[in-house]
Amino acid sequence: MKDLSNKNIVHVIKDGIQYLQFKKLMEYKDVISHAYSLDTSMNFRTAKANKESLPQEEFNKSIESYKKICNSLEINYQNIVKTNQEHTDNVQIINEKINKEFMDINLEEYKATDGLITNKQNLILSTTNADCILMLFFDPVTKTIANIHSGWRGTLQRISVKTVEKMQKEYNCNPEDIICCICPSIRKCHFEVDKDVKEMFEKEFQDLDKGNFIEKQISKEKWNIDTVQINKIILEQKGLKIENIIDSGICSVCDSDLIHSYRVEKQGYGLSTAIISLK
Repeated sequence: MKDLSNKNIVHVIKDGIQYLQFKKLMEYKDVISHAYSLDTSMNFRTAKANKESLPQEEFNKSIESYKKICNSLEINYQNIVKTNQEHTDNVQIINEKINKEFMDINLEEYKATDGLITNKQNLILSTTNADCILMLFFDPVTKTIANIHSGWRGTLQRISVKTVEKMQKEYNCNPEDIICCICPSIRKCHFEVDKDVKEMFEKEFQDLDKGNFIEKQISKEKWNIDTVQINKIILEQKGLKIENIIDSGICSVCDSDLIHSYRVEKQGYGLSTAIISLK
């Protein structure tokens, strides 16, 4: 069986399910729980891409997937708080759940929200992806966590930096204390764009060396962009220590047998999840 473990992550197989955990965050296992789901038989989609309801059978399978991964971590799936994710730069502070006896999913209160921050215990922050970047943040000093979804549009809007700024403003976090873990996502090897998107990245990140994150293809008018590298650079510029920016180093396309990928699965694609919670 394939093992995705590397210097930064552990591939866990427990209770019949698979997920990744970051070694850095595991140092604080008495304080936080976290995981990134593996195995494409699990699907964490709770609504269609246009936000319409799923057929009940599909919805039930998604809830069962949440139950499985939460049970394995010995946390209560009903405490899930899930962003609606619309490729924005909006990050919300969460102090309590809205639904008292069920997951907070598909709620109007999380419309156009792509990141969540809390310092409250037993709130399980959840994001989902199928190639986009998911990032887990943890400040061990203030005991603050965040979970954000940053597709290429979110990266252009610097949602990762805005998350750090909000952690500073709301919880007095020091960027030098914050740990950021970057989950599996599409990488430069497969993130191919046309000229219009390439130019957007050049304009927004003109202060950076584009040679570090944009590469022209030889045979056609296409470019490959390293959105993970961009986020690493802008987070370090914001004050995070480079040793606290932990990358899984895994491409969702290269490992699409274990990780959902829109570019591989196309129509009807599934979603993986990243979750983090304070105990």
